[in-house]
Amino acid sequence: MPFTGKATFTAAADLPELVEDVADIISIVSPFETPLLDHLGDAKRAATSTIHEWMEDALLPNTDQINQSSFAPGPTTATGITVDNGDRFRVGDQVRPEAVNSREVMFVTGVAGALLTVVRGYGGTTPAALADNMRLTIIASSALEGDDRPSTRFTNRARKRNYTQIFTAPLEVSGTMRAARAYGAADELDFQKQERLREMLRDLENAVINGVAPSANQQGTNTTRRTMGGIIRTITTNNFTPNSGGIPAAGASGELIEPVLNAAMRLIWEQSSGKVDTILVGGVQKRRINEFVSSARQYVANDIRYREMLSVYESDFGVCQVVMSRWIPPDAVLLLDSSRIDVLPLAGRSFHFKPLSSPGDSDVGMLIGEYTTEMRNENAHGVIRNLAA
Repeated sequence: MPFTGKATFTAAADLPELVEDVADIISIVSPFETPLLDHLGDAKRAATSTIHEWMEDALLPNTDQINQSSFAPGPTTATGITVDNGDRFRVGDQVRPEAVNSREVMFVTGVAGALLTVVRGYGGTTPAALADNMRLTIIASSALEGDDRPSTRFTNRARKRNYTQIFTAPLEVSGTMRAARAYGAADELDFQKQERLREMLRDLENAVINGVAPSANQQGTNTTRRTMGGIIRTITTNNFTPNSGGIPAAGASGELIEPVLNAAMRLIWEQSSGKVDTILVGGVQKRRINEFVSSARQYVANDIRYREMLSVYESDFGVCQVVMSRWIPPDAVLLLDSSRIDVLPLAGRSFHFKPLSSPGDSDVGMLIGEYTTEMRNENAHGVIRNLAA
């Protein structure tokens, strides 16, 4: 049957009955209270469902690892090599093993499941000693002139999702309080809107960084509240700790040092087309980054200002804005590609004030907002944990 209840299209032409927009307040407070949200900027679109989804794809991988511990007749002469994923290889591939100081190239002549048959020392290169878990890089495939087309290969797109989270703050101001003059507030209700909005923006940034979605009923029920998954929770591929996984040891007391930061950025660059452009830290790790250049600073006799602050870190793997947020865990450093992160409101549900009916001599209402985080290609980002705090 047709809809007969109250809807937005039943309001007057100028929509006087709809809730008021407080975006002008947000533009004032967001640079001061939410450094990450201010750095990311407004999303170019809104979410259209409480379950927000997007599609991701990847190129066919060109690396794999050896999956065998013994080689016959020997690690420099074996021509049968078992790998983790045989379907990544084709006959005609040139493959380079990532052995230390190795310049060997192997040529694939057969693929049977996960077993590769190869020519060692292809093109006169010197065979290297192979080992379990050694990385193999496929240089390129070669085809015979006039040969039939090879079997088709493709990747499947993946659907990713996050959930919207509702933020609310109630307001109630007595009629007398609004009528009385007060220091610092021309209108008490407007003042309370600004104060509560600052708190909600603070909580939104905190949720974007540290939020966790429930393990069941993520879409919400009458007893389960929807919560968004935050940045730290979303990063699963590039979770780094000092002295493991290709990351060097931290400083003498476990503090962040430049080789640790640079190694993490290199590992993200090696397996992702992302470009880290944001280093998000708390106060402790920001001071560690400032100390990267403190020993190289020089001053002359007439200098009257001592400055030790690093706001941009430039390395071979990206030019990064160093952003400090008080909501980052003190032992963590986030390495982000900001072009792949958006904080989106649900359509029509950005922060706004909704007046409610009053039970008496007071003005009553609530601030409401519903937001989610879209973090594309989580392997384009990274986090370093377990640093001295």
